[in-house]
Amino acid sequence: MKKYLFACIATLLAATGFAQSGPVISWNESQYNFGDIKEADGPVTHKFEFTNKGNAPLVVTYVKPSCGCTTSDYTKEPVMPGAKGFVSATYDPQGRPGPFNKSITITTNCTPEVTTIRFSGKVIEREKTLADLHPRKIGALNVEANHIMLLKVKNTEVREDSTSIANLTDKPLKVTFRNVPKHIKVKAVPETLQPNQKGKIVMYFDASQRGDWGFVADKVTVAINDDTNSNKNQLSVSATIEEDFSQYTAAQLENAPKMVFEESTFNFGTITEGEKVNHTFKFRNDGKQDLFIRKISTSCGCTVVNKKADVIKPGESSVIDITFNSSGKSNRQNKSITIICNDPKNSQQILHIVGDVKKK
Repeated sequence: MKKYLFACIATLLAATGFAQSGPVISWNESQYNFGDIKEADGPVTHKFEFTNKGNAPLVVTYVKPSCGCTTSDYTKEPVMPGAKGFVSATYDPQGRPGPFNKSITITTNCTPEVTTIRFSGKVIEREKTLADLHPRKIGALNVEANHIMLLKVKNTEVREDSTSIANLTDKPLKVTFRNVPKHIKVKAVPETLQPNQKGKIVMYFDASQRGDWGFVADKVTVAINDDTNSNKNQLSVSATIEEDFSQYTAAQLENAPKMVFEESTFNFGTITEGEKVNHTFKFRNDGKQDLFIRKISTSCGCTVVNKKADVIKPGESSVIDITFNSSGKSNRQNKSITIICNDPKNSQQILHIVGDVKKK
């Protein structure tokens, strides 16, 4: 009878909460939505409040936001039973337009030790200024970009491109150009920018006049207010020139040259720093017309290339000799050799030399 009575008392105590001792954290809310916030208005803060519903002091020992865009404050003193505490979330919308969904992990002396609160919203992007839109400088001129990248250009093509410019000074800026290569035409529109005026640099790139293949790079000197003394203010232009096979008929493609390598990768194994590796890549022309090697380039000055011939007749074979110098190199090496030819199906082929270099 006594055992039964004690069991009933224990059950009653558990039901009334006396069996659970220690602090208990109870959040007023564990999620919050800021709604739409403006980037221009700066950081926003929300305070998450909690109550200690246990019978011992509650201590927040660690607070960790999910990213660097969020900072947090919290109650540092022990929170007595029945008292309230807080963990705040401050979100910085600078440079973060669009929806966000973040969290803060809180560690306490409760059971369980870790709880998580979340907040979300949407950042309305601020209107960009001329300075935002033109972050780079060419002399006194602000520009959208000081490098015009044309990517792939056919060898028969004249490509037009531009970059936006702005005058953020308090004086007019006249924009002209010097040291312009013959295959490039360039102008500023308008030529003279008034203070806080926007314009653009327009460039025309004639690949047929460049006389090269593959990746090419040029520089044009930008003269501000007719400054003829400085060559520091430069606009870079790059392109990858490819042969134009777009007008080939089915018959021309069938009769075209065809460059076929016996192998495209050579593994030299393991060598000691300072050693040189020589290898010969063999290939043949399996097509019906002459194969022209337009250009050979390497990914590193440590690799020297010698070709036997520039023109390979149909059915003939030839070689490309490679010398890799491991001086100053260590660990895994992967060097590439790019061959540009008039094979319309494989006008650019890449060979690789790989291996390991160990220190002396």
